[in-house]
Amino acid sequence: MADCSTETTEAPAAEQTDVSTTPDDSTPAVDASEETPASEETPPSPPKLVYRTTTDPIKLQRCRFYEQKYPKNEDLVMVRVRTVESLAAYVNLIEYEDADGPVGGREGMVLLSELSRRRIRSIAKLIRVGRDEIVQVLRVDEEKGYVDLSKRKVVRDDVPDFEDKFSKAKTVHSILRHVADTCKVVLEDLYTHIAWPLYRSHGHAHEAFKASIADPDGVFGGIEMPKEIRDSLYKDIRRRMAAQPIKFRADIEVSCFTIEGIDAIKAALFAGMNSNPDQDIQIRLLAPPKYVLFTTMYDRQKGVAVLQEAINVITKEITSRKGLCVVKDPPRATTQEEDTRLKEKYSELARQNQEKAGD
Repeated sequence: MADCSTETTEAPAAEQTDVSTTPDDSTPAVDASEETPASEETPPSPPKLVYRTTTDPIKLQRCRFYEQKYPKNEDLVMVRVRTVESLAAYVNLIEYEDADGPVGGREGMVLLSELSRRRIRSIAKLIRVGRDEIVQVLRVDEEKGYVDLSKRKVVRDDVPDFEDKFSKAKTVHSILRHVADTCKVVLEDLYTHIAWPLYRSHGHAHEAFKASIADPDGVFGGIEMPKEIRDSLYKDIRRRMAAQPIKFRADIEVSCFTIEGIDAIKAALFAGMNSNPDQDIQIRLLAPPKYVLFTTMYDRQKGVAVLQEAINVITKEITSRKGLCVVKDPPRATTQEEDTRLKEKYSELARQNQEKAGD
């Protein structure tokens, strides 16, 4: 009986060893030294971009325009005057407003001695509470949060380029803020994942947004974003940045005191109106001898060139008839304010003419 029990217990033990430790002849053994680490075969995927949802109006609306938290020395910045005191004016840097910072933007100071190169007779004429001003950064102390600024060191020739940059940044900010409000996501996340990378790759996010109208995949193809945000962004960009016609205007004075008189003026003005057969140019009488030239185009440079060519034709024609053409305001893109004032002027002239006719 003892021999029987020994044989019964050893057989299962041999079978268990074969299953767990001895490889099958049909299965090749794997050399552990030849295994490739998993990290080398499949590199870790980059962390997923996070767009935090929120209903906090501060986080939906406030974020600085640029990636750096403070401007650099000698940068031009746009500020809004908060208070004017006996020694300095205190301002907010409009482009540097964060959700966790002061309302209106980071705080800065302009000493009154930095307002003008000339003798100051009236501070109110140089700086006023609530007004936006272009100033230059003198010093930045990021630890204490101080930004010292100067208005008198601003170089006039640098102002147009800065105004163009600021206007574009405002457009980008407006688009992103509307997307944040529509999708209820933190505005800073839109800047972090979308706008600031585009600033680095395209020089300015505005240029990238503009290019995306024709090639959205080429601009945003490498940027991860949820479909809701992508659709809202595309919609806002097309609505805000699609090409809009621009009105152009030039003011001239045309006179002729020869026997031809008014006929010479008419001939010169008609020649100017017909100077470009492909473009409609209008000329209106403001008050003798003042005339206003108008045209509408999509291209800013071409619009100015068209009106300038019309003025050259008028000048040549009226000069040949012994008359004179003087440019009072050169060709330029008009503003809404200018259009409103001009309409008011025409209305006033029409009213005066009606009064005279009634007399």
